[in-house]
Amino acid sequence: MNRQRPRRLKALIVKETLQVFRDPSSILIAFVLPLILLFLFGYGVSLDANEIDIGLALEDTSPEAHNLAVAFTNSRFFDVRVARDRRAFVDDLVAGDIRGIVVVPADFSARLKYQGDAAPIQVIADGTQPNTANFVQNYVQGVWSNWRQQRRLERGETAAPAIALESRYWFNEELESRNFLVPGSVAIVMTLIGTLLTALVIAREWERGTMEAIMATPVGTLELLAGKIVPYFALGMMAMAVCTIIAIGLFGVPFRGSVWALSAVSAAFLCPALGLGYLISAATRNQFVASQMALFAGFLPAMLLSGFIFEISSMPAAIQAITHVIPARYFVSSLHTLFLAGDIWPLLLPNVAVMLAIGALFLGLAVRNTRKRLD
Repeated sequence: MNRQRPRRLKALIVKETLQVFRDPSSILIAFVLPLILLFLFGYGVSLDANEIDIGLALEDTSPEAHNLAVAFTNSRFFDVRVARDRRAFVDDLVAGDIRGIVVVPADFSARLKYQGDAAPIQVIADGTQPNTANFVQNYVQGVWSNWRQQRRLERGETAAPAIALESRYWFNEELESRNFLVPGSVAIVMTLIGTLLTALVIAREWERGTMEAIMATPVGTLELLAGKIVPYFALGMMAMAVCTIIAIGLFGVPFRGSVWALSAVSAAFLCPALGLGYLISAATRNQFVASQMALFAGFLPAMLLSGFIFEISSMPAAIQAITHVIPARYFVSSLHTLFLAGDIWPLLLPNVAVMLAIGALFLGLAVRNTRKRLD
């Protein structure tokens, strides 16, 4: 009997592999949807605030005011509309067509003459989007500081400031959100393949009536589990490789880690992803219910609670506690480390250990809930 187990397991794996490629929905979820998501996160989603639409109310007509206006229009952070009165932009700000108004008051040049570089300008920002409002305020302050420094140089004032600041950003020097989003999207893709596709496996067998035939064979529970999971494990690793190639080759995301470390971390993440999907599938026996539960228990937490888009440290304490049981949290963190920093094992190993522990729990529950009986 034991000699037949490798043959039975091989037959199950071959059968499930063929089923994957014969099922149009599996092809759509495994190959088409991940590419769509990757392109959306690479091209369509950006956390960078560039070319913010603002209105520049140039109420002063002096050469100094026009010189400051040129500094704003030449800034890559702003797309500037110029008018003579701030009231010309009020309706646009209310309608959301612009995100802020910069007012150069009528007495700007006079104050600049008698108060030096302390002449004020007014910034009115749209508070309905707090992050963008902060960007407007900070970027205006940056343009103003650069313009003042340029005036000093033109007047021959070369005295160095008391404190000279030199900014340096580690790991993502270009401050491109794409370098942060694209690696994290790999976790979303593998969650779809690992959890959603696997959730449909046993449920599909029950709906088609083929589970009764499988139960009449000598196939054991562990053999059935392995036969169903191995093809999707290989599919997940293939998707990871394709996504990594696209991230590096097409989007130009830096990859500072090693391939084998990425493979090890991805394999560790597939354990809880596949285990959760198989557990849902074994418990529901219905493809529609299984898909809904997979989206609720797998996809949404991976998207919202993993640190992929929203920083975990900015979440309420209760939500932060919940994120500790989300496997994608540890995978997203590991992907960011591998792509942007390198093989930093003191960070990677704890994440791998937690993912394997959660995976062992899910797989154990899946085995317990897979019974060879009809009730």
